[in-house]
Order: sequence, then structure tokens, then C-alpha cells
Amino acid sequence: MKRRAAMGIAALSAIAFVLGLAGGCATTPAGPGEGVVKALAPAGKLRVGLYPGSPTSMVKDASGETRGVSHDLGRELASRIGVPFEPVVFQNNAKLLDAAKAGEVDLVFTNATPARAAFLDFTPTVLDVEQGYLVPSGSHITTAKEVDRAGIRVGVSQGSTSQGVLGRDLKQAEVVPVASLKAGADMLAGGALHAYATNKAILFEMADGLQGARVLDGRWGLEHFALGIPKGRSAAVPYLEQFVASARREGVVDRAVQRAGLRGAVTAGQ
Repeated sequence: MKRRAAMGIAALSAIAFVLGLAGGCATTPAGPGEGVVKALAPAGKLRVGLYPGSPTSMVKDASGETRGVSHDLGRELASRIGVPFEPVVFQNNAKLLDAAKAGEVDLVFTNATPARAAFLDFTPTVLDVEQGYLVPSGSHITTAKEVDRAGIRVGVSQGSTSQGVLGRDLKQAEVVPVASLKAGADMLAGGALHAYATNKAILFEMADGLQGARVLDGRWGLEHFALGIPKGRSAAVPYLEQFVASARREGVVDRAVQRAGLRGAVTAGQ
């Protein structure tokens, strides 16, 4: 009897073990099939579009190491699908998006606007970032509401969401498109601009390099950052959405945000 009881307990333990494995597999993302890998990385490597100066994309620390949410998520995705990670760097976000539209990069991490959804398929939002203003040292502008006045020149990144929105919403201030974030910082420091407008992740990074510069309290909007892939690669969308969910759950997104020193995020996309 004791032997039969022992055998029964062993059998139940084996069943429980198998069920436990099945339950664990239910929470683990399935590996990508060949069709998914080909859709995500048709060139045999994951070409991730980046531009310098934004913690959401890429910045370099004092040692020269590259950081950034897009950079780190792209590297993690490449590892999971088993292809080389290839960062492709552009002067600004507008040029990056042109490359994505032409299929010259495979993955971007950007503000998921309706206009961009015309040529990119997006995942659900990964994180939200406030949009605001940066003013130089000595500026008499103290709040976002004071920016829209005659004679005020507001810099924006050429081809950006900020250019489109503020070009419509600011009634008195002049919106000035700028070719790069470095050029914008130089123009602020030299007095050619009275304020710079973009997401606060970028503004805080710019402020670090401009003594006395201030990011104003308040916001004029939110950017909803998501991973995007060029249209025509829909076979990869379900896996990419699964990747985002697991990256949030496993802390991959949080670690990328912390490593990038990203400030101005108001949610973690949960």
C-alpha cells in the first residue's frame, strides 16, 4: 500500500511539474518564426534608426558610450530575434523618418502621430513624454503661457511634430525651424532664439549644456512614443506588440529609461 501511495504521489508531482511548465510558457513570448524575422530584418540585420541629442533616441555619456531608449530597445529586439543590431544615425528625426518611409531602416522609436501612421505600423504606446519650452539664462519668460508674444522667436526641429503643432497654435510668436538640436542650442545661447520647443526629454538634455537655461513648468502637449516599422511588414506586428508587452513586464523599458537619463516622461506606458 505504501508503495502504491508513493507511486501516486510521484505521478501527481510529475503532472504538477508539467502543468507548471505550461503555465510558465504562457507568460513567455514565443520565439519568432522565419517569416517574422524576415519582415523585421529583411537585410539580415536589424537597422535601427537613431538621431543624436535625445534620450528617447541616442545620447553619448562622458566615456562615449551610446545610450537611449530606442538604441537599447532595438539592441534587445535584435538579440531576441537572433540577428545583428545595426544602429543607423541621422542628423535629425525628420531625416530618420524619411529613411523609414523609404524602407531604409527597419525600426524606429518615435512619437506615434496619425501622419506617421500613414507609413509606419506602430505598437501600443511605450511611454509618454511632456512637450514644453526651454529658455536661456536671463530670460524674462517664466511660464509656457508667456511664450506666445510678439517678437518671441521659438525654435523647433525641422519637420518635427512641434513645428506642425506650434506653427498652428502660436498666434504671435514666430516659429523658427532648426536643422539640428545642436544648432538650436547654439541659437539659444547666441540670442537668435528666445525659446526652444520639443519634448522635455530633449529639453533637459539641452539645458545640461547651456548654463542657466531653464525648462519651463507646464506643458503644451504630450508625445506618445511607440516602436514603428515600415508599412508592408505586417507579419511582424503581432510579435513586435508581444515584445513591447514583455519588455515592459520584464523591466527592459524601465532600465532603458534609467540608463538614458530620460526626464519628462509622465507614464511608463503601463
